[in-house]
Amino acid sequence: MISNRDVMEMLSELVTLTTLAEESPQSFKVRAYENARLGLEADGRDVTALTAGELIKIKGVGKATASKIREYVDTGEVTKLRVLRQEFPFSIVELSRIPGVGPKTLKIMRAKLGIEDVESLKAAIAAEQLRTLPGLGATSEAKIAKSIERLGLSGKDRRTPIGDALPLAVRLVEFLENLPRVEQAMHCGSLRRFSETIGDIDITVASNDGPAVMAAVVAHPEADDIVVNGNTKTSFLTPAGLQVDVRVVTPEQFGAATLYFTGSKAHNIELRQRALDRGWLLNEYGLFGAEPQDADRPIVASVAERDIYEALDLEFIPPPLREATGEIDAAGGDGLPELVQRAHIVGDLHYHTDRSGDGRSSVEEMVQVGIDAGYKYLAITDHGIDLAINGSTADEMLEHREHIARVQADHPDIVLLWGCELNIGASGGLDYEPDFRALFDYTVASVHSHYDQSPLDQTKRLIAAIADPTVNSIGHLSGRYIGRRPGIEFDVDVVLEALASFDVALEVNGALQRLDAASDVVRKAVDRGVKLVINTDSHHVSELGRMEYGVLTAQRGWAPRDLVVNTWDTAKFMAWVDGRHGLGGGA
Repeated sequence: MISNRDVMEMLSELVTLTTLAEESPQSFKVRAYENARLGLEADGRDVTALTAGELIKIKGVGKATASKIREYVDTGEVTKLRVLRQEFPFSIVELSRIPGVGPKTLKIMRAKLGIEDVESLKAAIAAEQLRTLPGLGATSEAKIAKSIERLGLSGKDRRTPIGDALPLAVRLVEFLENLPRVEQAMHCGSLRRFSETIGDIDITVASNDGPAVMAAVVAHPEADDIVVNGNTKTSFLTPAGLQVDVRVVTPEQFGAATLYFTGSKAHNIELRQRALDRGWLLNEYGLFGAEPQDADRPIVASVAERDIYEALDLEFIPPPLREATGEIDAAGGDGLPELVQRAHIVGDLHYHTDRSGDGRSSVEEMVQVGIDAGYKYLAITDHGIDLAINGSTADEMLEHREHIARVQADHPDIVLLWGCELNIGASGGLDYEPDFRALFDYTVASVHSHYDQSPLDQTKRLIAAIADPTVNSIGHLSGRYIGRRPGIEFDVDVVLEALASFDVALEVNGALQRLDAASDVVRKAVDRGVKLVINTDSHHVSELGRMEYGVLTAQRGWAPRDLVVNTWDTAKFMAWVDGRHGLGGGA
């Protein structure tokens, strides 16, 4: 059964592959697929129930795209997509994600050097062949080689970015939950722990009819190559080469199975040892009591993970914490911190509208979805002038302030802050003159350029921005795109000390391709008492769901609620913002 999520992913794949075919992300066809997806997301109806005629009435959906959507819903595949997959297999898509390897460069690499995958690209670099291609040279060759290394593409055990794996896992779980006789389904493994990259996707299903579930899995369109197929486990490779393992357990075993297959391995070992210390046994089937003479071990708990933790005298440990980094001792002793939850978030402080060149929804639309999300305040932070393509002049920003004020008058129950996403220059300089920057109600300063500077220079530029009295927070700290662009290199400890000293908040950006600051940096920030802010960096009304991803990243970094400024009530939050400006940047 094709779902809305499947249709959106199909359009996303068309965007990716058509970009390669057209050699430009700005081609008419690429933009058509992008606009169709945005239009469908904003419309919100069940796409699969709409006729082609109804589809083309939705903003952004043309006849050709509507036809492909109906073809996919009716047949389970799209002819155009099948052709594109043959021309651009996943190994080529993987190459296209390496910084410096754009569609045109990739076409030349394939034609002149026969490069078809990362290994052949590495071989060409080793032979100094890449520098002989038009538009490239020794410097470009060296940068590409460094990107391959920093993206983790040089080893045998490749990992998939969470931004690619999670949407697929969510779609598969949704598909499985809708099958007859399936009571529950859940993705597990490192993906459930919200690791930034994953080796494969593990899914556990609760059902008393394993063979029927396995038959449905084998027939799924994503099951491109069946690796293992049995009555309770099926493993397959997707068209992108990602392995998916689906296991069926009885409903009574579901909690034990999800606990076991979520891991981590080290976390499970500590749990098993805690069970053994009591004379018990813990495995993927349940927690079993002491073995009596001439009888099977009694089941202590198995249906729910929470019951197993409770039986072992532990607080429930959320999946993002299960990395054997002190969580079991904390859960059994002084207690885990009151981790930030999605329900705690009452504002979004990195929020774009169509005032930004890459924003796609109006102020009115973005404010309304924020209200619908239950927010009490929003900082509308469109791009500053130094982001040449997407930024606004000072006069345009003043007009924007008046626009926001008019919208504010219509919505007295939410506080709208006129803000800006400032660009951190090569030496730490920021957009506009200081006196103009001081007019903004709230600012987030971010790195959008000069990614190749030395770690020392990157550290200096970040500290210069942090020390500026007009800056309230630092956005997507490293500027990375997971699996696509390495972040800048800098001295994390020095930057965190500066954030603490100047009372500037560190953003946890919820965009799946960013999740920046990373969870390990978040944990270091928590240890130093650095204030955090979890944001969506939304550019469209469809992107507010990113908040959940930011929260999970913050949880993985052990972030307590009280350190996250956008969990504070409006009065407390505004007092901090006003105090920050009033102190001239000092703590």
